[in-house]
Amino acid sequence: MSWTWRFLAPDGAPASGVDDGTGRPEAGFPTQSDAESWLGEHWRGLVEAGVDSVVLVEDGRDVYGPMSLAPPD
Repeated sequence: MSWTWRFLAPDGAPASGVDDGTGRPEAGFPTQSDAESWLGEHWRGLVEAGVDSVVLVEDGRDVYGPMSLAPPD
């Protein structure tokens, strides 16, 4: 199993210029927990790169999302 994130722009399209890692053999995370921990550590940088929301994907299947990366009000 491989867990990955899909990064979306504000219009819902794939965020351009953001490396989601899917083209690399080492891409992905072995567990959902690893993927979620990584996002917790990197979400601010993703926002700065133009990512508005994310979708968690397991082996090509959307698990949840889109989930906004906007900080709470």
